[in-house]
Amino acid sequence: MPGRLRRGSPRARGKDESAAHFYPHHILNATKGLDMKTTTRRDILKQGGLLAMLVGCGMLTTQQALAADASGFDAKTMEDALKALGGKPTDSKDIVITSPDIAENGAVVPVAVTSNLPKTQEIYILVEKNPNPLTASFTIPDGTEPYVSVRTKMGQSTNVYAVVKADGKLYSTFRETKVTLGGCGG
Repeated sequence: MPGRLRRGSPRARGKDESAAHFYPHHILNATKGLDMKTTTRRDILKQGGLLAMLVGCGMLTTQQALAADASGFDAKTMEDALKALGGKPTDSKDIVITSPDIAENGAVVPVAVTSNLPKTQEIYILVEKNPNPLTASFTIPDGTEPYVSVRTKMGQSTNVYAVVKADGKLYSTFRETKVTLGGCGG
């Protein structure tokens, strides 16, 4: 309860309450005198151990952990991005893109993709007129609902494409989104 002094609290004992009021003692003692912006060797070991544990438990594949297939993100044109993903996709009505018809702020445009294709393996989101069209890439594990949602930047009004890899083949659909205020430096 705010305002009441509890037995043993820093205020009841007359100690400095500036940070102790908001944080438990063990956190204060552990962070006293540390610059919170530096990464220690211990932090790196913890993060590496967590990553190894996730890979070992099968919650994360080694390909995901290494981000091995990032070549499409370097593409400057839609053609190059699609080539990096595996070629030209086939149009499909089984893919649903949800995005606003008119986005007021191009810096934060919500885009969601749902695939109704069986054996969906991967979902990619591409924004046609962006400097780097490939915006997001998702691996969909077996037994997972093939739905993804992101907020992306759009420099101008353009088509948003969803490319889905299902059963080893590529399928796509698109939706036009108009932008009133550019997000990619516009």
